[in-house]
Amino acid sequence: MDHQGNLVAGAAGIVLRNKRYIVWFFLLNLLFAHFGAQGLSPHVHAILDHSLYADKLLHGFDVTVFFELTGRPEFGPEESSTTSATIFAVLFFLASMVFMPGVLLGYSFDHRISRNEFFRACSQNLWRFVRLFLIFAVIAGIVAGFLFGIQAALTTAAEKALDERLPFFVQTASMIVIFLVMTSMRIWFDLAQTDVVLRDEGAVRKSVMAAWVRIRHNLGRLLGSYVVIALAALLILIAGMWLWQAIVPPSSVLGAFLISQATLFMLLAMRFWQRAVAVAFYVREPWQAIEKVEGAALAAASAGH
Repeated sequence: MDHQGNLVAGAAGIVLRNKRYIVWFFLLNLLFAHFGAQGLSPHVHAILDHSLYADKLLHGFDVTVFFELTGRPEFGPEESSTTSATIFAVLFFLASMVFMPGVLLGYSFDHRISRNEFFRACSQNLWRFVRLFLIFAVIAGIVAGFLFGIQAALTTAAEKALDERLPFFVQTASMIVIFLVMTSMRIWFDLAQTDVVLRDEGAVRKSVMAAWVRIRHNLGRLLGSYVVIALAALLILIAGMWLWQAIVPPSSVLGAFLISQATLFMLLAMRFWQRAVAVAFYVREPWQAIEKVEGAALAAASAGH
């Protein structure tokens, strides 16, 4: 527990030393969100500029009115209003993939890296991160499909039981298991990305294998750290929703904007904190997993001969 606490605290120190990365990503997300919302504006103005219903959205936000608005024929096809949001969401994901190598490199130093070092890391590791993402997408997709299939089968079986509460308990327990398994996979590939950047590893399969060895021998410690941060993120989300309801008047668009954006900023910080956990763990024991993987490979080669 002391090691885990030190890991979480050490990662928090890394994040605090590099707050600028969170600010940059937040502003980039805000900018893309602004442009992504432009596709919705013409459809909304076409209806609300000529309707008294607009008051329920102008001075507050009525969910029922919003869904009635989107269901009206003059609103137009849903695809035309969501296409721009989808495009800019994908662009933000790609931007994250481009700039994350520089962030991981910056996290590994106790001083501020230069701009040239940051962008050099980004350019050198872009294609490597794309390959890691494709590997992760395939493995995570298979595992998630398998787990959700088991959940559906167990829930169906539980619905046939006499106890009406059993399906709820089965669904809750299975969702916890799925969360833990998928979080473990996230840790695995966070470590792989960290290894690719800090060891300048061009063969991403070696980093995937090295990260696999690490997570096998340190899963409890790493998973505990990630779960602690995830619980902190959940508390932030609950607090943000409560503040929105408790202190923001229905007519205050500015207040709602500030509370929602502050909540999103803190949630983004929680993800960067998890990234810092992977870097802090890697920096403390940078070669242990590599030596084990190479030793196992040599042993297998010797056995083959």
